[in-house]
Amino acid sequence: MADNKMKNKMPIPESVIEIEKYMEDRIGLGDSFDLGIRKLKILRKDVHMYYVNGLTDTQLIVEMIEELVAINDHEKLSTNLFKIIENRLVHDSVEKIKTMDELVDQVLSGLIVVVVEGETTAFVIDVRSYPGRTPMEPDTEKVIRGSRDGFVENIIINTALTRRRIKDERLRFEMLQVGERSKTDVALGYIKDLANPDLLEIIRNEIEAIEIDGIPMADKTIEEFIVKQGYNPYPQVRYTERPDVAATHLLEGHVIIYVDTSPSVIITPTTFFYHLTHAEEYRQSPAVGTFERWIRYFGVIASLFLLPLWFLFVLEPSLLPERIAFIGPNEETNVPVIIQLFVADAGIDFLRMAAIHTPTPLATAMGLIAAVLIGQIAIDVGLFVPEVILYVALATIGSFTTPSYELSVANKMVRLSLLVVVALFHAPGLVIGFTVFIIWLASQKAMNTPYLWPFIPFYPKALLRALIRPSVPGSQLRPSINHSRDRYKQPAE
Repeated sequence: MADNKMKNKMPIPESVIEIEKYMEDRIGLGDSFDLGIRKLKILRKDVHMYYVNGLTDTQLIVEMIEELVAINDHEKLSTNLFKIIENRLVHDSVEKIKTMDELVDQVLSGLIVVVVEGETTAFVIDVRSYPGRTPMEPDTEKVIRGSRDGFVENIIINTALTRRRIKDERLRFEMLQVGERSKTDVALGYIKDLANPDLLEIIRNEIEAIEIDGIPMADKTIEEFIVKQGYNPYPQVRYTERPDVAATHLLEGHVIIYVDTSPSVIITPTTFFYHLTHAEEYRQSPAVGTFERWIRYFGVIASLFLLPLWFLFVLEPSLLPERIAFIGPNEETNVPVIIQLFVADAGIDFLRMAAIHTPTPLATAMGLIAAVLIGQIAIDVGLFVPEVILYVALATIGSFTTPSYELSVANKMVRLSLLVVVALFHAPGLVIGFTVFIIWLASQKAMNTPYLWPFIPFYPKALLRALIRPSVPGSQLRPSINHSRDRYKQPAE
């Protein structure tokens, strides 16, 4: 089938006039202001150069034009103009193409194409200069001590930031294109002698099978196609905007998916515990890193179970030991506690969404107004009891300790579901809800990887490494869940 597609592609005509007419009809040359063409006369032959303003480096184009024009001053008439031009293209990335489809795709991708009258082969020169920002520390993965560079929206810069950290000849960045109209660049990053070839083949086939007009939402669209998550709220892949985190996972045998226009990359495979690790743990000593990891775990547990457990004690105070019998609302209101919990939790989301859309100088003022005025007045008028505000705030802070934003939102949805079953069935509801939740997570697989590994299935040594941050010299084995081709972390002989 691939051969048939190649046969159906239109070859580059020998006439530059015909090529120009094709470009006018196909991509709107002459109609779109950002599409450019530079016509030259070299040794009495027409030479045309096609490019897109804003995606190319203008200075490099000017230098190439000067070199090509200089041919008229230093060369005599020759039938071998094609070879002369090839030698005068002073650039490190020059390729040849033979079809008009390739010509159009390369021009719209930000490369320049040079066609010569009488030739059915064109030159493609990579002078891309995409607009974008410089690498800076991502807001969602800050560290106290460590590198301050982060991925940006340019796939070339992102792969360069990774290669700077892994100068291994076996590091590969395999380029694919997705989107019939957008033709977005997608790169698979992996270390050849580490990555699981079966996983790599699955990801490659899934990406190549994507049929869609475009992926303006970049990596999130790719994720929905390759993991087929549906309405499962729990993330099946991990995102990171830090090159050091991506490089660490590459060295463990993971496959990284880079998508152009996205400042984050996709890490596969991943498990629940991968979403709970943070770069800060490895910027501190093992003891401090372990302490921070346990604080984070307690925060996640609190975000899930603190509110349902407190609500259960409100409904059944007899379950409380005498020493902590003070837990529970001391005041009565006309609003049921379950409604208070849902309203307060929704109010936190209102504030979060408002903060996202509020200019930074106003966000702090908005937070103070919400916390001091709205919260206090709601208590004074009897809408909320103080304990509701306290425990909702604690659960929310626990959500903020979760490194993965997607995981924190999924945990919140589970927390609200547990509140409902506790309101309906009291203590049995909490037990049944918790049991169903664990069984449901244990039944999930992300890219054929058990989601709760190494807890379920149980791997004691791997679970110990998940609970206690090991020292780097003591970590001699790569995670077995990746099925790495080389289990030992040591230089190849």
